[in-house]
Amino acid sequence: MAKFYAQLDAKLCEFISQQQLFFTATAPIDGRINLSPKGIDSFRCLDFDRVAYLDLTGSGNETAAHLHQNGRMTMMFCSFTDKPLILRLYGKGEVVSPGSSQWDLLIDRFTDLPGKRQLILLQLESVQTSCGYGVPIYELQTERSTLLDWATTKGTEGVSAYQHQKNLTSIDGLPTYLE
Repeated sequence: MAKFYAQLDAKLCEFISQQQLFFTATAPIDGRINLSPKGIDSFRCLDFDRVAYLDLTGSGNETAAHLHQNGRMTMMFCSFTDKPLILRLYGKGEVVSPGSSQWDLLIDRFTDLPGKRQLILLQLESVQTSCGYGVPIYELQTERSTLLDWATTKGTEGVSAYQHQKNLTSIDGLPTYLE
């Protein structure tokens, strides 16, 4: 049975820290819903009301476009161990750009990863847990290094050029405001 909470607590933050995979969902007012899997060591509970992840350069930048338009965001964590649990975080998302005062305050909490693009900050409005009984048990074999290797090979200037070629608008044509 689903339970709702006003914020995270220490137990839920500990659950989050144990997960190697999470999902983000955003949607524009009109257009495609974006659902993205995320991994690598990129997520942090900032406090019981705010979470953030270090967003790495990818083939698109849908999350940023949607958050600039309306701010709606859901994140989901799912246990793949023998102890089932699904955790959803609902709230108002914000894009934090490199060089901004918020970036400077938050970035030291994250691992310095090649290809970093922006921080995605979520101010929590509600938190939901549910059973997860239908989720299979999986075991992590290893993290993929492909994205980090790609960014390392491209270098800072190459990643920036890629971002300006591929990440300035969403697939629905919305601006991402990537600088």
